[in-house]
Amino acid sequence: MVLPMSKTTRLVPELPLLRRGRRQVAAADDSEPAVPAHFLCPISLELMKDPVTAPTGITYDRESVEGWLARGRGTCPVTGAPVRLGDLVPNHATRRMIQDWCVANQAERVPTPKVPVAEDDAADVLAAVSAAARRGDAAACGEVAAKARALGKESDRNRRCLAAAGAAQRLSSAFRELAGEPVEGAGAAVSGALGKILASLTVFFPLDDESRRCIASPASLKTLVSVLSHGDLAARASAAIVLRELASSADRPTVEAISRTPGACEALLTLVRSPVSPQATKAALVTAYYLATASDRAAARLASLGAVPVFAELLVDADKGTSEKALAVLDGVLCADAGLDSARAHALVVPVLVKKMFRVSDMATEFAVSALWRLCRGAPDAACRADALRVGAFQKLLLLLQVGCGGLTKDRASDLLKLLNGSRGAVECIETADFKGLKRPF
Repeated sequence: MVLPMSKTTRLVPELPLLRRGRRQVAAADDSEPAVPAHFLCPISLELMKDPVTAPTGITYDRESVEGWLARGRGTCPVTGAPVRLGDLVPNHATRRMIQDWCVANQAERVPTPKVPVAEDDAADVLAAVSAAARRGDAAACGEVAAKARALGKESDRNRRCLAAAGAAQRLSSAFRELAGEPVEGAGAAVSGALGKILASLTVFFPLDDESRRCIASPASLKTLVSVLSHGDLAARASAAIVLRELASSADRPTVEAISRTPGACEALLTLVRSPVSPQATKAALVTAYYLATASDRAAARLASLGAVPVFAELLVDADKGTSEKALAVLDGVLCADAGLDSARAHALVVPVLVKKMFRVSDMATEFAVSALWRLCRGAPDAACRADALRVGAFQKLLLLLQVGCGGLTKDRASDLLKLLNGSRGAVECIETADFKGLKRPF
């Protein structure tokens, strides 16, 4: 019921409530003190964590100004005067003032930054790596290599400084100096040193030509494969990553040299079958892909070692990146007759290939179509084609052409449809859940 208003009745407006809310907001804002302007970096406009002063007298945050200079700008961002990286001086007074202000205002305290490595210090560390390797002192070499790795991972500036001093070449040469005996026959010091050198080398990718030549020498490759097979978990993971770097960035002769190294295919397949880390598994798959596509001998060797069942089982519940790489190497292994025979004899291969179409990515679909095409094209009987039809390959291929694909994938999908069309009448599709928008019959 609405009461009539009298002359003495006053409506209480909502403005006082709004004002009260604004006071509360203002109080909340006041609880966060404003950062003094001289504590903010002129480039990022954020609180400086590692203030450094240029010769122009302007103080910047180290990460911001070094990024500025690394992009080819050799001037002070504020004044425009010439500035070099070596001219920057740590401003300890400003850093201590910022830290005191953070404590006084209950803000997140800025940690004391570590001193960046100087050019002379970087040269000394790398020279110690080379000297220890020439003496054959594996333990000392490993410790210094680990120090170089720790310095490189501290900051991008340290990594660039060490890389400019030739870190990749020094570490690759040290690995070649210590290479020789198989890891399983060497002492713990040699085995540990090789693992630390490889771990340090991964920080300074991509490798230059000289570094790749050192690692790709016959003795180095033999030792690298030995580490991949018999090293500790961390060393095996590092060896897999270095092999991937070699295989993906080197020329065909180097890839073939890797495939000819005794035990290379066995070590890669073992790493996939018994993984030590997701990164190492993906690195092993990438390396196996390059070996299989560059050498028929490597493809046949992988197939004879049981690669097809391993990759098929891996694909059942693999993530996107692993699925793409496993499908790629499986397609490469099917270039060999032994791979085709193994795949046709394994009941899981065709279903998992069809399942991965449209489920992962365009790249995965392309590799799955290519692998299925290899299987069905030269099959001695109709069993492979019948299996593909039962799990819905015809529908997915038809949808693929309707959605659109190009190049070799389109040609192979068309060929597959022609191959499967002759067997459609006698086979019932058991997987149609993915194609609710399509009308039967297919």
